[in-house]
Amino acid sequence: MAKLPLEEYRTFIDCEALKKLASRPEAGEEKISEVLSRAAALNGLNVEDAAALLSVRKPDQIQRIMDAAEQAKQTIYGKRLVMFAPLYTSNYCINNCLYCGFRKDNKKLKRRKLTLQEIIAETRALLKEGHKRLLVLNGETCDNDLEDLKQALDAIYKVRENGQGIRRVNVEIAPLTVDQFRELKTCNIGTYICFQETYDPHLYGRYHPSGPKSDYTNRLFVMHRAMEGGINDVGIGALFGLADHRFETLALLKHAEELEHLFHCGPHTVSVPRIEPAQGAPLAEKVPFPVDDNAFRTIIAVIRLCLPYTGIILSTRETAELRHELFRYGVSQVSAGSRTAIGGYTQAKTEEGQFSLGDLRSMETVINDMVDMGFIPSFCTGCYRRGRVGKDFMDLAKPGLIKSYCHPNGVVSFAEYLTDFASPQTRENGFSLIERLVAQEENLAIQSGIQNSLDRIASGERDIYL
Repeated sequence: MAKLPLEEYRTFIDCEALKKLASRPEAGEEKISEVLSRAAALNGLNVEDAAALLSVRKPDQIQRIMDAAEQAKQTIYGKRLVMFAPLYTSNYCINNCLYCGFRKDNKKLKRRKLTLQEIIAETRALLKEGHKRLLVLNGETCDNDLEDLKQALDAIYKVRENGQGIRRVNVEIAPLTVDQFRELKTCNIGTYICFQETYDPHLYGRYHPSGPKSDYTNRLFVMHRAMEGGINDVGIGALFGLADHRFETLALLKHAEELEHLFHCGPHTVSVPRIEPAQGAPLAEKVPFPVDDNAFRTIIAVIRLCLPYTGIILSTRETAELRHELFRYGVSQVSAGSRTAIGGYTQAKTEEGQFSLGDLRSMETVINDMVDMGFIPSFCTGCYRRGRVGKDFMDLAKPGLIKSYCHPNGVVSFAEYLTDFASPQTRENGFSLIERLVAQEENLAIQSGIQNSLDRIASGERDIYL
């Protein structure tokens, strides 16, 4: 375990070195083949290898990288995609991020903060859709933010709908101190998520002109403090479009490398959002470094090959068509039926959200899409609740052993969703997929365990996991 104080840490983002790597000319076919051959061992790749893959422009070479990422994801996690929904509790914010609809200077936004009763109502609405995992987010106000969050988490976990409740709440909030993270640890959170937004300190300063978030270094070292404070699982990310996407991807990988080096545990998740239109956000109207779909595909595939063990999160910022494609190529966690406006799940008409959404489909429609592709929509929270978190999770994920838990738990949690929430057609399609996957299971012990759990679900038991 690394030790604070903060000044003892070395600088781990060498911007000039990473920019030089990112600007290298396109790698040749021989180099790409060499890198992909190493990637097949599932031991990860270094930033030099990542730079080579990110340099690719030819569609056929991009497809080779994506195919390799698909194979890595299938080997580590199998044919399952974890489902979650974001829950925004407040859009008050004292920061002035130029890409965000919640920014302080956006005078057109109607500010709201949910009461505990409203948070309960939002949670209940999500439970009725079948959700079991939430991501709680809010703006930064420095006005009892942590205390408000603790009360919200307590309220969320207590909500019951037809005897069922939310089983895992991840949080995406402003950076805390080590002592505050220790306090947050007692609230039964899952993953703590915080995006650096951009790893370029000069651009960072330009895009964050005022507010606590303008402190680049404080944000850069937030995961060090979180892990020092006992948070087992952390999620990093960059907002693609703020800087050159190749540089940002390499910096993300260096961030993961740093956490692995100091804490012997890399990030549990990596998020890859792109800037989307947002009311009152000038950078959202004219993106500084646009990332086209081919570049975005490559980003996801390269992260999967470099960090085969980590979860890659794809949000509803992206269109339904692109999400459909990317479900195959490295993504392992997806939001569905999302709303970014305050009170968005319980009100027919809501105010502007933090940003525009590209995929407005209902969760059940997304689930049907996944089933048609042969994927299991997973509502599993078994690892978290069995204590397979942090380094323990990584020790199982890196050699591919986690699939023996993720696959059966995903199947069983999906069967629970189908039984309790799905329409008749979705239920029929879903159980047909489950039947095929169980029949294809080569490990007879796992096959028997899944079938036994399915029988228990059919008999009325719930919340079954290994």
